Amino acid sequence: MKLPWDGERFKAVLQRHGALLLVLAVGLGLLFLPAQKEEHPAGEQDVQEDSEAYVNRLERRLAAALSQMDGVGQATVVLTLEDGGRRELAVDEKGDERETVVVSGGTGRQETVVVQESAPRLQGALVICPGGGDAQVRLDILRSVMALTGLRANQISICQGGRFR
Repeated sequence: MKLPWDGERFKAVLQRHGALLLVLAVGLGLLFLPAQKEEHPAGEQDVQEDSEAYVNRLERRLAAALSQMDGVGQATVVLTLEDGGRRELAVDEKGDERETVVVSGGTGRQETVVVQESAPRLQGALVICPGGGDAQVRLDILRSVMALTGLRANQISICQGGRFR
């Protein structure tokens, strides 16, 4: 069985229309790539990473401050989040289309434009320290954590720790 396209004829078509066929093949290949539908490119992930760093930094600072108080001893602080914060990105609206505004940096990096950002909200705190068994020390810790975090008294737990029984 002889095919309608013999080798010589195929080579002639490739020589005349090779560039067009290449562009067509690349275009078809791009059509089958998965579409990336990120409403806020990299925004949500950045908020999550930022909130973890925020909590870790706040835990360390709070533990260091509490450890300096009389009777507390070496304190360990654990904070939990109610939410990871919120980041509102600038949006360019053209008719029915909405696009996130992106600016180019000098190094070729592109970044989204943040219009408003709120810090993560804390849900609760746990403080463990050797002085946690003393009522006055517990009250001092409670007042300090409330003042520094905005948490209510029922969201803060203080435990004695730091020694083996």
